[in-house]
Amino acid sequence: MHRKSVSLAALLATLVTLPSIALADHDHHRRHAHVDDQNVQLGPRPFFLVEDMQESALKDELMACSNGPFRRSQFSIGHRGAALQFPEHTRESYIAAARMGAGIVECDVTFTKDKELVCRHAQNDLHTTTNILETPLATKCTKPFSPAILDAAGNIVKAASAECRTSDITLAEFKTLRGKMDASNPKGRTVAEYMAGTANFRTDLYAGPTSGTLMTHKESIELFKELGVKMTPELKFPSVAMPFNGFTQEAFAQKMIDEYKAAGVQSKNVFPQSFNKPDVLYWIAKEPQFGKRAVYLDDANTVAELPTAAELKQYKAQGINIWAPPTFALLTTDINGNIVPSQAAKDAKAAGLGLITWTLERSGILADGNNGFYYQTFDSAIKREGDMMVVLDVLARDVGIMGIFSDWPATVTYYANCTGQK
Repeated sequence: MHRKSVSLAALLATLVTLPSIALADHDHHRRHAHVDDQNVQLGPRPFFLVEDMQESALKDELMACSNGPFRRSQFSIGHRGAALQFPEHTRESYIAAARMGAGIVECDVTFTKDKELVCRHAQNDLHTTTNILETPLATKCTKPFSPAILDAAGNIVKAASAECRTSDITLAEFKTLRGKMDASNPKGRTVAEYMAGTANFRTDLYAGPTSGTLMTHKESIELFKELGVKMTPELKFPSVAMPFNGFTQEAFAQKMIDEYKAAGVQSKNVFPQSFNKPDVLYWIAKEPQFGKRAVYLDDANTVAELPTAAELKQYKAQGINIWAPPTFALLTTDINGNIVPSQAAKDAKAAGLGLITWTLERSGILADGNNGFYYQTFDSAIKREGDMMVVLDVLARDVGIMGIFSDWPATVTYYANCTGQK
């Protein structure tokens, strides 16, 4: 995604659990991924955030449950897995998200040259999310690497660039690549420099030559079944013109659903997503059991671009049950500077829409201000890292969201367990 009533809540009510599993990794050795639904592993970050909160009743409530135990929650949705530290849409990222208690995990779905479905955030992001530029497959990229041109002072005259699409290569070729942290360096004058652009609040520690295992959509389904999590695939809008060698947009939308059906996954365990409304309406019409759980993602960049109350009512009339705008759309501040539900949030609830939002843990350090896209409507209320828990609390208790995408699901899992979210 972007730079993501009782009856609706019930859609997220059933947990699928497995006590422990063994998974095969890419080089055919065995390693064990013990994912215990009843005792997930949160690590130190959620505790750090709670301890950093300003003194309040909410802090007391969250501190009181610090001894756990912590269990998986469908309120916690793994955004591209656990993309704060693991290369997104990789096997390792998905397992990390499940270990941190994400009850739902996301595979963004696009297709290769031979029309096979794979997990990538965009069809044209291989140059920033994989090692393709340092492999022989770089010659197949839509736009080969072009080095930066800098002036004598080191300022950019022309930024480094490249564009490599999944549709440039076959599935077999795709599977030879390795995932890396999504980043690029516009000042890069070599491929190595261009690929070395990871933000300083992330890490390359888990992006080595023996990790970053890329996944097909089918492989993600099997992994998620083993991990015992529900699934939220996002049909990515293609970078290529459709139809692509006879492959229509409708066939693409249908193939994604067909792979769940072929794998024996019940519709209650799948929440298909798209920013493209025709995709959502297609599922509602052609695959109604999957369509009733379909998530219509909103790509608004500002408040002015959000739908009106009348448009939100129309969504519901069209059969859309879940609207998923970015976090800023659902929050604002009151005259006292407190974070409160936005008008769009109130309008959506009045229209009978369930709400999911995105994306937590994607904005780096919060205390330095200027937190960008996701915080634009309430950034003035953010003073410290622990305020992330206040944001979660308003979204959960006052807005009434069904779940939230996070780049580090442990944070949401902690909150969900302490406050009784499903």
